[in-house]
Amino acid sequence: MEPTVTILVAEDEAMIALDYEHALTDAGFTVIVVASGTKAIRLLNEDSSVQGIVTDIRFAEPPDGWEVGRAARRIDAGIPVVYVSGHAAADWPEKGVPNSIMLEKPFAMAQLVTAIAQLLNDRPPREI
Repeated sequence: MEPTVTILVAEDEAMIALDYEHALTDAGFTVIVVASGTKAIRLLNEDSSVQGIVTDIRFAEPPDGWEVGRAARRIDAGIPVVYVSGHAAADWPEKGVPNSIMLEKPFAMAQLVTAIAQLLNDRPPREI
């Protein structure tokens, strides 16, 4: 059996986070959910098993999702990053990391699964 891919979901709205978690788990991913940018960055620094990120842009307090994406890329230059937002999509070209995907709320859960899968498939193999 192949090892599962671990996706970090950073989303502060519990019901939305649960929807993302169910969609990604149903697609075969292992999912870790955190409710803030601070917790996401802490986890990225502590857990090398994370292989992709889905992050909201706006949290109740800093850091925002843009910073989560940048922090992830400092740790792993090729990690897939999917941003989700209802308001910040226009800022993505300027603030998002290269080779990331922006999903505007509302979107179908299939779009989330497709976005993370596409980025994982496009990623070069990791050096071990």
